[in-house]
Formats: sequence, C-alpha cells, structure tokens
Amino acid sequence: MKRALTNPSFLLGAGIVLLVVAAAVFAPALAPHQPTAANLRARLAAPFQPAYLLGADAIGRDILSRIIFGARISLVVGVASVAIAAVIGTIIGLLAGYFGGVLDAVLMRLADIQLAFPFILLAITVIAVIGPGLWKLILVMAFAQWVQYARIVRGQVLSIRETDYVQAAASLGAGHARIVVRHILLNALTPVTVLATLGIANNILLEAGLTFLGLGVDPTIPSWGGMLADGRNYIERAWWVSTFPGLAITVTVLGFNLLGDWLRDTLDPRLQT
Repeated sequence: MKRALTNPSFLLGAGIVLLVVAAAVFAPALAPHQPTAANLRARLAAPFQPAYLLGADAIGRDILSRIIFGARISLVVGVASVAIAAVIGTIIGLLAGYFGGVLDAVLMRLADIQLAFPFILLAITVIAVIGPGLWKLILVMAFAQWVQYARIVRGQVLSIRETDYVQAAASLGAGHARIVVRHILLNALTPVTVLATLGIANNILLEAGLTFLGLGVDPTIPSWGGMLADGRNYIERAWWVSTFPGLAITVTVLGFNLLGDWLRDTLDPRLQT
C-alpha cells in the first residue's frame, strides 16, 4: 500500500473507479432529477445552468441524472459478466490443465470453436433469438469471454503442476481437490485478477456499443450507450446530449485500465526491480 499510494496510475485509476462506484451506489441522493422524468419545456436545454448542469436531452430529461444512474448499468454489466466468465473459465482451465489427456483436448477444442465466432456476430445472433435485456446481455458476454480465462489458467496450471511443491504434496498423499485448490489455483489467480480488471473496462465499452445498436438494455433504463444513441441525431445543434455520456464512458474505462495496469505491474514479479 505504501508503494500504491505513491503510484500515479493507482491513485488516478482507483480514484476514478471509487467515484463511479459511489455515483452508482448513491445515485438517488446525488441525482438532482429523476432520470426518466421528461420536461418538454426544457427540451435540449443548454448545459452549465443551475437547473440542468449538463443540459437536457430531446424530451427534457436531465443528462447529469441519467449519467449518474447509468453508472449502475455499466458497473453491473461489467462486473457481473466478468465474474461469470472468470469463474467458468477458471474451472475449465483448471480441469483441462491438471488432468490433461482427452478432457484437455475436448475442452480446448470447444474453446477454439468459441474463438472462431466474432463477438459482435455472436451477440447479434443470440440476442436476436432470445431478445434484448440486461441479464441476457450479461450472459451473452460471459458465454463469449470464458475462453480467454480458460486458456490463461490452463497455461498457468501446466507449469505449476510440475513444480516441486505440487509433486511433494502428491507424494504425501494429498488428493486432487486439495492440490488443485490449495497449491495450483491460488498461484494461478494473478493473471486472472489482472485480466478481470481489464475485462470490466472492455465490457463497459461492449455494453455501450450493443445498447447503441439497440441490442443491449431496455431503452427505458438510463444507460450511457442508450444516451449516445439518443443524442446522435442532435450532435450538430445539441452536442452535450451525446458528449457527456461519451466522456463518462471514456473516463470510467480509463480508470479500470489504469487499475489493471497497476495490478499487472505489482503482481508480476518479473516486472519488479
């Protein structure tokens, strides 16, 4: 922590992430207006005025309030999809790397098949069949991203299972479950942690992009991607409708990327001098 508090990347990244989390948690108290409340008298109201600090959209909804509430959607999608993908991928990677043989071949071939499908095409196909929705979007992202966690964990397991302490535990009669959980999994979590942090930033971008295309969350729910879609027709005469949500996405993704870079530099002993 002493090193972290002197690292600019950590301070900036953690500060941004904490700010976004605080906005999501305390949104009802922080938002000056109801995010779905329309006021046609304030239609496309300019920003930097007391009633509408960041302006209003095409039907008079306060942009600042919608950005604050939209942080909830971005964090839920980013964190939940990464958590599901990481858990599934870690379990598959552990099984494939530790037991090897036919199980490894089958699981890795499934991973290769998964990687053959472009994510956008897969998302469009699946959501067109099952319909859009928050949790459907999360499951589609998790289903498409478990492969990267599985391949990384498998690679870690293949090297760790040959170390002396794993061989010693096996010779002393330790069972497979104990060896995998206590000796292999804990030593393979470092790259998973870094990848998950960077994955949250990536999934926030993906959620915004899919919602912009109409394949994400319900349009009635405040989300940053939906706000970008709403403002694209007014970019010339009301730049603030899409600019401020875009800045919110940019800053949030930057925060998670900085935090992920710091974790990578801190947890990888090869990068330490």
